[in-house]
Amino acid sequence: MAAVDWQKEIQPLLKKYKGKKHPLEYNNMYELLVMVVLSAQDSDAHINKIAPDFFKAFPDMKALSKADDTSLYPLIGKVRNFGNKTKWLLGIAAQIKEDKNIPQTLEELTALPGIGRKSANVIMRESGLKAEGIIVDLHVVRVAPRLGIATGTDPKKIEKQMMDVLDPKVWGEVGMAISFLGRETCRPTNPKHADCVMKTVCAYYKESK
Repeated sequence: MAAVDWQKEIQPLLKKYKGKKHPLEYNNMYELLVMVVLSAQDSDAHINKIAPDFFKAFPDMKALSKADDTSLYPLIGKVRNFGNKTKWLLGIAAQIKEDKNIPQTLEELTALPGIGRKSANVIMRESGLKAEGIIVDLHVVRVAPRLGIATGTDPKKIEKQMMDVLDPKVWGEVGMAISFLGRETCRPTNPKHADCVMKTVCAYYKESK
């Protein structure tokens, strides 16, 4: 069986979701960073609901740097893992102090508390920064092996495998595009094969026929 030219075959998917904004409803890089930290192991929809009150109380990094546990708990107490997330946000704000100091590279972003590669890649993609990696969220962990572009369940290994077969020019968009495919079409159960732009090369689709 001939190897798939993923750079070519991924194009319909990239075209479908090109530039589509992440589901988190943020207005600037500060809000995005806070919401990305809060959304880990929680849903984007839940974070979108609590965000307006949070940002009313702490409109920027300067305000957040003056916060403490007791002022954050009432606002994020319903978020999963809120204890750690409170620590992380306070740690980030203490380090960064002002919006203008928010890092713009993968290395600097991942050095912040509570920010892994996935979060950093999301922040960079949404801020229009040059991609240094590929977003691998829980949807990508499910969908990439189904497609056959990667194997396993380890996000870092999946990211590395995709980076090896795709041009760096598409890194910024491809993870989000696969994530949207997972959210809308390639659902955990009963994927909508008929609606899928990737079915001509998808290993999972070929097996299911």
